[in-house]
Amino acid sequence: MTRSRISVLAALAIIALVAGATAAVAEDLEGEILDLSCYISKGAKGPAHTRCAQSCAEHGMPLGLLTGDDKIYILYPKHGKEQSFDEVKALAGTQAKLTGSLFEKDGLLGMEVTAAAPAK
Repeated sequence: MTRSRISVLAALAIIALVAGATAAVAEDLEGEILDLSCYISKGAKGPAHTRCAQSCAEHGMPLGLLTGDDKIYILYPKHGKEQSFDEVKALAGTQAKLTGSLFEKDGLLGMEVTAAAPAK
């Protein structure tokens, strides 16, 4: 092999390792499922806002998860499995435990949710 081919192969191996390191793995997060439209515009959250959050979720408003370390993850279903997101909508405005893949893009945190349950 020539030196240039070895360099190209080494570069491709490094790219593959970096790409693999950033791949999402299933993780669990706990926190309050927020109705983002009311939270962003009014700061609405907590038990007093549960009924409104669930109504907003049923009407397709965006949802997020506020974790104990004050991070907010935008929540969304896996493409093709949108019906599984109904569990998340039903828990809007409450404390929940979510399982899914975590992503970060341009400063935004996101979670592709695969399972949801009330927090214990």
